[in-house]
Amino acid sequence: MERRVYDCVLGCPVESTLQIIAGKWKSVILYRLFQEKVGRYSDFERWLPTISARMLARQLGELVADGVLEKQIYAQVPPKTEYRLTAFGETLWPVISAMEQWGRQYNQKRAAE
Repeated sequence: MERRVYDCVLGCPVESTLQIIAGKWKSVILYRLFQEKVGRYSDFERWLPTISARMLARQLGELVADGVLEKQIYAQVPPKTEYRLTAFGETLWPVISAMEQWGRQYNQKRAAE
């Protein structure tokens, strides 16, 4: 997927961020990696039981292509693949943390209704 550098009116930096983390699963994948530090494909399947295998592979692949995650493949039988945040990916912590905090507030508000 082609990524753009937005150089336009106010709000474009938000578009730049969203093109990397947008979608139902990318932010959740990032959140889990901030918690766990490293994840194998089977870990993500366990952490996100409702994601399809195709969508998981696609989302991980896009995060790797965008330089947010690194993928390490170990040459062994059976093959072992691990995903970790890159230094660039680590800079997303304030964004993901703010989403977590907002989500907690929203859940509390909805539970009180």
